[in-house]
Parts: sequence; structure tokens; C-alpha cells
Amino acid sequence: MGYPRERKEAVLKKMLPPNNRTISEISKEEGICEGTLYNWRKAARSQGRLMPDGDRTPTGWCAADKFAAVVESAAMNESELSAYCREHGMSNASFYKWHAKFGGMDASMMKRVKELEDENRRLKKMYAYERLKAEMVQEALAKKW
Repeated sequence: MGYPRERKEAVLKKMLPPNNRTISEISKEEGICEGTLYNWRKAARSQGRLMPDGDRTPTGWCAADKFAAVVESAAMNESELSAYCREHGMSNASFYKWHAKFGGMDASMMKRVKELEDENRRLKKMYAYERLKAEMVQEALAKKW
């Protein structure tokens, strides 16, 4: 049957600033499976809603959420933007940094940035693994001589 829409909205609201609760915290509190909460957040994001990952500060938001914040606030004047930043728990300086990065992008450019960030993350892990292997080889060679 599922959960009532009102309950879903109330739970999703706990994920938003100023609460910024993690899915595991909400799951324990509400007695709802974490997988269900991840699906709800994913569905809300697909509708274009700003749904941070539960980090306590906007610096931990994913690129898609930062881009969504820039797009959502594009037509706001200075006072509206300040109120928006307070409501979402971010500083104006953080917002302007994001605006400089994402301001002129369209969806395809944003997708490319996301792909590059994912590739960068993968390459960093690969480098760390290879570096560890090299250190192990050096250590083994040092013991033989």
C-alpha cells in the first residue's frame, strides 16, 4: 500500500536545512527502512527538488544539489537571495562561489561535470591503491637486502 503522501513530505522535510538529518538518523527515528528513504529522496530529486545528502553544511552537498540551488535562485533579487541562503543553511559567499562555478551551465554541461568528478574520484582511489602496492614492494625489497 505504501506511506501517505503527507508522511513522506514530513520525513523529506527532515532531510532539508536547517535540520539536515541523515537518512540513518531518520530511519531509526521514524522506523522506515533506509532503502525506502533513499528512494524517496531520489524521487524528490528527479522532480527537481533540492535534497542535500544529509551533511551538516552546504559544503558537503553534491554538485547536482549546488547546481539546483543556483538554478532555483536565478531570478531572485539580493534580499530574496539572502533569505533563500538563510533558509537553506548556507552563506551568501558559498552561494556566490557555486554561482561562479555553475551559473552559465546547462544540464548537459552539468552532466559532464558530474562525469568528470566521478572519474576523478575513481582515479584518486586507483592512485592510492597503486601507491600502496609500490610501498609494499619497496618494503619487501628492503627486507631482502
